[in-house]
Amino acid sequence: MAVLLLAEVNGAELSVDQTAKAVTAAQALGEVTVLCASAGCGGAAEAAAKINGVAKVLCADDAAYGNGLAEPIADLIVSLAGDYQHIVAPATTDGKNILPRVAALLDVMVISDITGIVSADTFERPIYAGNAVQTVQSVDAKKVISIRTTGFEAAGEGGSASVESIAAAGNPDLSEWVEDKLQTSDRPELTSAKIVVSGGRGVGSEENFALIEQLADKLQAAVGASRAAVDSGYAPNDWQVGQTGKVVAPDLYIAVGISGAIQHLAGMKDSKVIVAINKDEEAPIFQIADFGLVADLFDAVPALTEAL
Repeated sequence: MAVLLLAEVNGAELSVDQTAKAVTAAQALGEVTVLCASAGCGGAAEAAAKINGVAKVLCADDAAYGNGLAEPIADLIVSLAGDYQHIVAPATTDGKNILPRVAALLDVMVISDITGIVSADTFERPIYAGNAVQTVQSVDAKKVISIRTTGFEAAGEGGSASVESIAAAGNPDLSEWVEDKLQTSDRPELTSAKIVVSGGRGVGSEENFALIEQLADKLQAAVGASRAAVDSGYAPNDWQVGQTGKVVAPDLYIAVGISGAIQHLAGMKDSKVIVAINKDEEAPIFQIADFGLVADLFDAVPALTEAL
């Protein structure tokens, strides 16, 4: 079977981590063709061609795709859909914005956030904040699927797929780009970082969150936050980890002052090693932590930062 994978392209740069993990999943479904759609995406297409398991790369270099607008990209995918049984993308902001439109235009269901592939038409996905796994079978002729990439290892590099330039599809002009407001940071991007240090309500204030950032900087880690911390104004929205935030699965996750509500656990429980620092020894976070320290974070975190 043939699979069309929409690559995660930010501007003209390929998100190799997200795309390579999606390739690993897509290979279980058939021969993988990667679609790069953006303005000036030639470099992204070349990078995608080096991912093991990619058979071919399609490069749609057009200004209409330059800012990630969902409507023109969805129309492009639909124009290519006839050759593919599966249309997949990482379950990122872009993937979750584009694929439902694709599914609607094709008059099929969208299967979101899969973490396992049973067969070509049967998939596993978490529900109830990750407390249960649902097995979904689709009888649609074309399967439109978003992949929760934290459930898959990234495919390696060393491939040599061919790159083919394709023409843009018609732009429906249903939306227009106005501006992007981006925060720049020297820290790793949260969803692809190998180490994440997150703070919760126990941190107490925006000023105290500097303790979390200092520890993260020592570890060259990304900074995360619980919803309680974000709602309290201690941290910006794009740091939120959890059911209504970002899903991460780093090699090391350090939870500081986080009680461990199920909504937060849904966003980080697949981390390889979980460390919890909390003064409440009954905090639910300790039930999933590999290492737990019952201590006041205002003593433990500065001591840990100093030791590092």
